[in-house]
Amino acid sequence: MTQPTSPPPPAGFLAEVKDAVTVRAALLLLGVLALQLAFVTSYIGAFHQPKPSEIPIAVAAPARPVAEQSVQQLADLPGKPLDPHAAQDEAAARAEVENRDVDGALVIDPAGPTDRLLVASGAGTSLSQALEQVVGRVEQARGRAVRVVDVAPAAAGDARGLSAFYLVIGWCVGGYLCAAILAISAGARPANSHRAFIRLGALLLYSIAAGLLGTVIAGPVLGALPGGIMALWGLGTLVVFAVGAITLAFQGVAGVVGIGLAILVVVVFGNPSAGGAYPYPLLPPFWRAIGPALPPGAGTYAARSIAYFKGNAAAGPMLVLAAWAVVGSAVTVACAVFRKGRPGAAVGSGLPDDAPAGEGATTR
Repeated sequence: MTQPTSPPPPAGFLAEVKDAVTVRAALLLLGVLALQLAFVTSYIGAFHQPKPSEIPIAVAAPARPVAEQSVQQLADLPGKPLDPHAAQDEAAARAEVENRDVDGALVIDPAGPTDRLLVASGAGTSLSQALEQVVGRVEQARGRAVRVVDVAPAAAGDARGLSAFYLVIGWCVGGYLCAAILAISAGARPANSHRAFIRLGALLLYSIAAGLLGTVIAGPVLGALPGGIMALWGLGTLVVFAVGAITLAFQGVAGVVGIGLAILVVVVFGNPSAGGAYPYPLLPPFWRAIGPALPPGAGTYAARSIAYFKGNAAAGPMLVLAAWAVVGSAVTVACAVFRKGRPGAAVGSGLPDDAPAGEGATTR
């Protein structure tokens, strides 16, 4: 008669912890902590102390020497809040504002006690308000008054000119979530080049739908943004696809960690430097430098150009977005070709990214 075997003694709490929390899981948690701290640092660093710095402004006067004298006075302000230059006349100064070559224009009237400041709140009300404050103090010191004229006002439903920023952020969120869902459903890395093209094709269809629906909500439904539906739709499609392609590329290179890398680029660095709440001249140097090169910043600038400036100055940001889309797509396909058909484990399966299909990794 065999004796019943007794259960093994408990291994202890520490052993349970070691068994439950793998080294890979611990490293991922540390990565999440680092991403969270980077988020806090980036947002507070960008927004905690907005300060005007070298805001481009045109100066016009009936006599050229009067304009040049005012330019010199504005250029010599402590801290260099303005970057002034003389315009040929009022019409030229106004055209520079409407073309987004400058953020404002001071029109001097030597025959009277009041000058005019041309601003464009559609580019961000915080920027136009900063110009009013800086120029207003200068005019007051001269013993003169200033009358503000908004040549590109924000729409009635566009509070503080932020609707373009929030629309683009929504598009960006959709882009990386779509790519992340593709990873969750079919492995972080595409199994082969055919699957890579299928993912990019699915992303494109999603981008077209997201671009259109976001435009309709922001425009006809809520009345938050003016401008042509087709132009904003095209921009939205490009923003969503660019961000999604970036995310797919990062996943192709780094597996599931690539989702975190995409969030780092788009959310942690991209959102606070996008010029939404505070346009570029009000941001610290680091964020002002990287903003135009990242999708949120390029998308926000282009959206405001389409909505309020007849598309002026939108070509550069659109090229930035197109470059991200092309590079992201190329890297996604290249990673799939390099892997030569080796499937990756589905996100959340608990298997490493290079686990063979026999261990439960999907081949889709």
